[in-house]
Amino acid sequence: MDVAIVSLHWVYLLFIVLIIGFMVFRRDTSILCIAGILVLGLISTGSLSQSISGVFNSFIFAIKELMGTILIISIIVSMSKVLTQTGINESMISPFARFIRTPALAFWIIGGLMMVISWFFWPSPAVALMGAVLLPVALRVGLPAIGVAIAMNLFGHGIALSGDFVIQGAPKLTADAAGIPVGDVIQASVPLVIVMGVVTTVTSFLLLRRDMKSGKLQARSAAVTASPLAAGSRADFLSSGNRVLFAVLIPVLFVADVVAMFTLKLQGGDATALVGGTALLIMLLITLTAHKQKGLEKASEYLIEGLQFGFKIFGPVIPIAAFFYLGDSAFVDIFGKVLPAGSHGLVNDLGLALAHTVPINQTVGAVTLTTVGAITGLDGSGFSGISLAGSIANLFSAAIGSGVATLTALGQIAAIWVGGGTLIPWALIPAAAICGVDPFEVARRNLKPVLIGLAVTTVVAIFLI
Repeated sequence: MDVAIVSLHWVYLLFIVLIIGFMVFRRDTSILCIAGILVLGLISTGSLSQSISGVFNSFIFAIKELMGTILIISIIVSMSKVLTQTGINESMISPFARFIRTPALAFWIIGGLMMVISWFFWPSPAVALMGAVLLPVALRVGLPAIGVAIAMNLFGHGIALSGDFVIQGAPKLTADAAGIPVGDVIQASVPLVIVMGVVTTVTSFLLLRRDMKSGKLQARSAAVTASPLAAGSRADFLSSGNRVLFAVLIPVLFVADVVAMFTLKLQGGDATALVGGTALLIMLLITLTAHKQKGLEKASEYLIEGLQFGFKIFGPVIPIAAFFYLGDSAFVDIFGKVLPAGSHGLVNDLGLALAHTVPINQTVGAVTLTTVGAITGLDGSGFSGISLAGSIANLFSAAIGSGVATLTALGQIAAIWVGGGTLIPWALIPAAAICGVDPFEVARRNLKPVLIGLAVTTVVAIFLI
């Protein structure tokens, strides 16, 4: 059923364009997002008081959605401060230093490991596992913290999540919507995921290396490379034997987490919770051992420092997330049932309208699926719009006469690369926060490689349809 595009949709789209423009020019978007929420509330309800209340309620909605990520980052930072101050981190990273000797090796090894772990357990818990151990190694060999964040982000939230070959959550959603077997989507997505991954990561690395050689990146990153996982002064609270003991115990515990995730089939939030709980227990155990009589008080201090860091990082992100969540189910939750009949949310409505206004052939079909996928990804989920991409792929393939699996996979890849965590700032916060860098800067640096990757992948898809 066709859904009418009304003023709400156009205003929402206008603010999206303005927000993206502000981000490109590296200006803060918090006030713009708040204004967008207020205007949308006024248009939809006609009530000033309800619109003002909607701004506050949208913040609550965003905080609820982001709370798990805030907590895992805060706890990892708390644990990492203890590791740094006790010198355990130095004992932990020494084995990896043999393999990671250059910035290039750091980028590709961290990225490769991130991709493999993310295939099995999705990126959020993988970021926590990788960042806690390998970030200090990368910093030592000269890869800036933002380079580590980009590597983890592109390989995890980009390559691994867009293909989702092992868990198969994404291809299941798109395949069901397109009315084809999951295996067909996975098979069609393999060449597209490879092309997108290679083009994007190679482009990103070349741009990163260019800025490192010119000194531009180091100068701009000097203030942030002292990440929460690497910051802090060394204090000899533990004997060398205890440091080695904990250096061995911590990876063993995290490996046990990985085994438990695999055995118990823990995914997403459940897997992240297991990693977060383990990190919290590690922090408490080390603190009580190192600080002895003062352990109780120091444990609270470390935890408070971590929470302060987590909420500080998310402070400027919550208004933006609050606005973009309105593109999906949050709008009804906050302002009531004021959308047009049959609406699937502002973002999905816009994507569906685009699909119905273009002529159909292989080229237009591929470009439209990429565009629709990217638009639906703007809510920061990546998954909310991929069912729509599958439905549109089915519609287009019927007109073209072929290519349903390829079009479905293309829409899935575009939606997840944009919304799953490489361009939307709050979606890539885990990697940015663990590395102590600005998520908006990571998004800005990802923009060109991801757009180039999507363009090349779309061209390849045209020949595969």
